[in-house]
Amino acid sequence: MSDYEVDFFAWTQRQGGLLRRLAAGERVNDADLDWPNIAEEIETLGRSERRLLTNQLATIIEHLVKLQASPAQEPRAGGRATIRRCRLSVEELLDNNPSLRPVADKLVADAMKTGRRLAEVAFEEYGERPRVDPRTLSYAINQVVGDWFPDEPQ
Repeated sequence: MSDYEVDFFAWTQRQGGLLRRLAAGERVNDADLDWPNIAEEIETLGRSERRLLTNQLATIIEHLVKLQASPAQEPRAGGRATIRRCRLSVEELLDNNPSLRPVADKLVADAMKTGRRLAEVAFEEYGERPRVDPRTLSYAINQVVGDWFPDEPQ
């Protein structure tokens, strides 16, 4: 059994050290480099960034739905604060991973169902009857990541 299965942390430290030595021009035993698992872990990191972005988008959508559909007048400031925090996180993720920008529209569409469902669950938990059916609400990318907020209920 390799370190990869037994002690992942030790495996990462060993593989990282070997890769640094190789990058510095030092000869290393190629058999010591666990190329298949190195490749898998690098791909996993990329998927993790994409998943994190989608989760942040779903949280923004959840709170936009709550602001737009909830009959409650308060605490609306908490939802707005959560949206602002998540928008900053999304901005940082996109700045650090510019290749995700072209797929942001698709990720918003993917996150829409989850965000709506999270809001519906919250309405059920608090015994609220939404003013608007959450399943009818939809948001464009600029509404999700921009400065837009739904109008306050009358």
